[in-house]
Amino acid sequence: MSRYLLGRFGQTLLTLFVMSLLVFAGVYLVGNPVDLLLSTTATPAERLSVIQSFGLDKPVWEQYGLFVVNALHGDMGNSFIYNQPALHLIFQRMPATLELALVAFALALVIGIPLGVYAGLRPDGWLSKSIMAVSILGFSLPTFWIGLMMIMLFSVKLGVLPASGRGATVEVFGVPVSLFTADGLAHLILPALNLALFKISLIIRLTRAGVLECLQQDFIRFARAKGLSESRIVLVHVLKNTLIPLITVIGLELGSLIAFAVVTETIYAWPGMGKLIIDSIAMLDRPVILAYLMITVVMFSLINLLVDVLYVLVDPRVRLGGEN
Repeated sequence: MSRYLLGRFGQTLLTLFVMSLLVFAGVYLVGNPVDLLLSTTATPAERLSVIQSFGLDKPVWEQYGLFVVNALHGDMGNSFIYNQPALHLIFQRMPATLELALVAFALALVIGIPLGVYAGLRPDGWLSKSIMAVSILGFSLPTFWIGLMMIMLFSVKLGVLPASGRGATVEVFGVPVSLFTADGLAHLILPALNLALFKISLIIRLTRAGVLECLQQDFIRFARAKGLSESRIVLVHVLKNTLIPLITVIGLELGSLIAFAVVTETIYAWPGMGKLIIDSIAMLDRPVILAYLMITVVMFSLINLLVDVLYVLVDPRVRLGGEN
């Protein structure tokens, strides 16, 4: 296990290096932030002063080298727009994004797995067919369109839920959380449900496929021949074996919820990392863009590592690092 973890750590470092190189080159080649920060009436002296203060007068390879050295010391640079450390800005917004993603993830699991199991156990029933038909809509309809329609229905027409913002928060271990206040929960429902819809559809279909495959296995027939109750067969044998391949997808989907909640946060003006990165891209705020992408890579790597470890807990036959 320790050898495997060290190997994965090395892979993460290599991934971070390659991503930093690609992202830095891509951000450097797209536009000039000075053009957006200064007015057209700025003098050449003022323009030169801003360029030097941001370090943009240095060759690109030197800028990248400084970025890597500073990043190894926990410094991703200062935002061009806010004149604050980029990591500080991202960590300020991270609790809002994590809360939204985790609530959406919980909704996807709580709704998707039971519906998928039911659809797999009774594949020919009218309710199962209805569940699968509705799940197709979750794949087909664009997230931004569903978000706008939900705002139109629940906020504009019915007036039962707020359309934007995060609402009131309370601090839990120094972290602001909106889930534990009535106003915050009301603001959280629409964006979390909007973010979860695609994942609910995905989990329903994967769970159904896993249940159908598992029901055809010999150990299920043997369990029924032994006289085990149907509920025990489903909960202990079917569900557990269905979760093994499902864990990989669920783990990756959690990472995508955190990294790609940009559309939902923009629609609902949710003050998370996604909205920050959209604003930063619009203003070519390079330090914030780089810091966000590096944190995203780290998140994906850690989640993938956690998924591999969960394999061992769910299925003891799986061994990490070639262990016997």
